[in-house]
Amino acid sequence: MTTDASTTDLNILPPPPSQRAGETIVNPAGSSVWLFSPAVDLAAFLGSAAVSLLLLWLGAARHVLHDDAPDWTWISVVLLVDVAHVYATAFRVYFDPSEFARRRWLYVLTPLLGFLIGAALFSEGEAVFWRVLAYLAVFHFVRQQYGWVALYRSKCGETGRLGAWIDSAAVYAATCYPLIYWHTHLPRRFWWFVDQDFSSLPPVIDRIAAPVYVACLGAYFVRALVRGIFQRRFNPGKDVVVVTTALCWYVGIVAYNSDYAFTVTTVIIHGVPYFVLVYWYWSALKPQGSDQNSIASAKAGTWRRVVVFLATVWLLAYVEELFWDRGVWHDRGWLFGTSWQLSRWKMFYVALLAVPQITHYVLDGFIWRRRANPRFSRMIVKAQRSDL
Repeated sequence: MTTDASTTDLNILPPPPSQRAGETIVNPAGSSVWLFSPAVDLAAFLGSAAVSLLLLWLGAARHVLHDDAPDWTWISVVLLVDVAHVYATAFRVYFDPSEFARRRWLYVLTPLLGFLIGAALFSEGEAVFWRVLAYLAVFHFVRQQYGWVALYRSKCGETGRLGAWIDSAAVYAATCYPLIYWHTHLPRRFWWFVDQDFSSLPPVIDRIAAPVYVACLGAYFVRALVRGIFQRRFNPGKDVVVVTTALCWYVGIVAYNSDYAFTVTTVIIHGVPYFVLVYWYWSALKPQGSDQNSIASAKAGTWRRVVVFLATVWLLAYVEELFWDRGVWHDRGWLFGTSWQLSRWKMFYVALLAVPQITHYVLDGFIWRRRANPRFSRMIVKAQRSDL
């Protein structure tokens, strides 16, 4: 998920007439510091990080940290979170007729061009295809964490340039430094998609980046403490995003040289908040009643929507992985059935199967930009007055 990075666009809440030029107003009267609600925000961001670390502890207890991620982890984390969250984009775009009609060419051409470019890359070699796809995924993962920080800045009316620089530096350091460490310590016992899909970098880059990483995160936390203690200006959601991102990415990539650790620490904090955002957007489009019967009905409807949402993305994820396993990986016949021999058509087959994730990566840079999505902008403002 990416959002507009300009400081003017981050100012969704218009400043009061008394605001002086350059002054940052945080937590304006009557507003909420949360994107959805305190409980939902904390469950999505802090809760997903807690689950990640709990699974890390469980992996250590079961002695799987130094092995490939076991099947139960692959199903619960990769299939039901990582692959499934890709299909959540359909609820934001393809299952919304008005949104699809609004930018039809973008939503039609993106998967089509994704297939054509993917096939062209594969024709130059499998390594080329997977390397490009890996770096596209890395960019997407990094930018999503930045996008959460940008949304929380907007919710609290933070428009100061210095704060924007410090916040951006912190979240990029929290994600990019572990990636730099990874690139400068190859080979590792884990990879993004396939073995050797990252290029090696000289170790000196890590020695340069490490103090920058510490300085960026240190500046963020010093500023947050000063603003909280002396100015009573809090942005707890943003703090949770930065802290959990820094902790999970460092533990999963730097502290452990483990496929299991990398999987549980990076995937869950990426996919679960995205589920929440898309479901919140999709469900908010439906009218809600105000009388007691309507409220009771709305609660029942909420559970039905949750079931429909999760069942849909999980089913689509299973079908996609069935085709991947039968036609390409041949790893889990016990779950997906007999393998297919499609070597003659592999270039087109792989490119076609990669279309959903390519589409997700690309569209995610468009569908959450508030300037180009007025309905989303209005919903972010409305969220200050009502919980999820």
